[in-house]
Amino acid sequence: MNFDLSEEQTLLKDSIQKFIADNYELSVRRKQSKQKPGYSEEHWKTFADLGWLGLPFPEQYGGFGGNLIDTMVVMEELGKGLALEPYFATVVLAGNALLLGGTEAQKEKLIPEIIAGDTKATFAYAEEQARYNLEDVATSAEKSGDGYVLNGTKSVVWNGSTADYVIVAARTSGNRTDRDGITCFLVKADAEGIKMTNYPTVCGHRASEITFTDVKVSAEDIVGEEGKGIEIVEEVADRAILALSAEAVGAMEVLYKDTVSYTSQREQFGHPLSDFQTVKHKLAEMFVETEQTRSMLYRATIEKEANEEKDARLDIHALKHMVGKYGRFIGQGAVQLHGGMGQTEELAIGHYFIRLQVIDTQFGDEDFHLQQFANKMDVPTEGGDEMMLPF
Repeated sequence: MNFDLSEEQTLLKDSIQKFIADNYELSVRRKQSKQKPGYSEEHWKTFADLGWLGLPFPEQYGGFGGNLIDTMVVMEELGKGLALEPYFATVVLAGNALLLGGTEAQKEKLIPEIIAGDTKATFAYAEEQARYNLEDVATSAEKSGDGYVLNGTKSVVWNGSTADYVIVAARTSGNRTDRDGITCFLVKADAEGIKMTNYPTVCGHRASEITFTDVKVSAEDIVGEEGKGIEIVEEVADRAILALSAEAVGAMEVLYKDTVSYTSQREQFGHPLSDFQTVKHKLAEMFVETEQTRSMLYRATIEKEANEEKDARLDIHALKHMVGKYGRFIGQGAVQLHGGMGQTEELAIGHYFIRLQVIDTQFGDEDFHLQQFANKMDVPTEGGDEMMLPF
């Protein structure tokens, strides 16, 4: 596989790096995360002006016709800055749902508005009882005349409080855990019958619990095919995992490099901490696990882009497991080697570690994806040498 970025991707990476370096001081991020809307609207406008919001969308809608590798580049650099802007919710989640199942009318209206930074959206797929089972949908959409009536509650809807539109996965037929019978709907966030309970997440972002009570939608609001919405949900989940993993790799790199820098300067018994053998071993492990995760990210992203569905799905499971397992190891190592100050609010180390822990829980944690990988490979996950997996 060719892991080299193109000239355009390298320029994109450099431009985001410079923007992050100039604008994402930790003290500013902490202040923004505690004030409404939870991020900088000025930064969001800059995202639009620089074309980052239009990167993955086709040129016919005003985008740049980018691919998953371009999104990976963006998310990795945003991960290095712990960016708060709703790029993931609007572009990765809602944007991909629109691309995969939106009608031409929906795309022609919303995608140019998203690209311009004038419209934000999110994807409400998760429910409290479902845990990580994407097929477990209790929210109902009952037929009513020419339209539907939505009832139910969606959990942990990212950036719901600032979204203009919410794409909702609801059940139009079947039992709660049936694969068939799920339909996605495009709903205005201020529609009558919607109630949002908004809250900050532990990593500084914003999320919402959204309750739908007799919310009326029309047949024109369906995203994709009626009853076949699980296909959109699963594909969005795959792309979301790749994007989140890229963000995680960016955070891992910062943790590793900051820890190397600190241990090279901090002296103990007349020597830098990095001179001690145990510290060298820890730093070496942190580096290796960061690069292993990066390599799996590249592999899974390239295979997904090439439509190698079977291999890509396996690699996505392996990647998400590695993000959870190695992200925790690198975060713990960084905090440990920084000592007590590693746990303070004023030092960035703890914030990166917390963000990695939250990423682990999104779209399935490390244990969930290990089990999914084992199921597809028909490999037991416990018991002697049989539990050895290729990552």
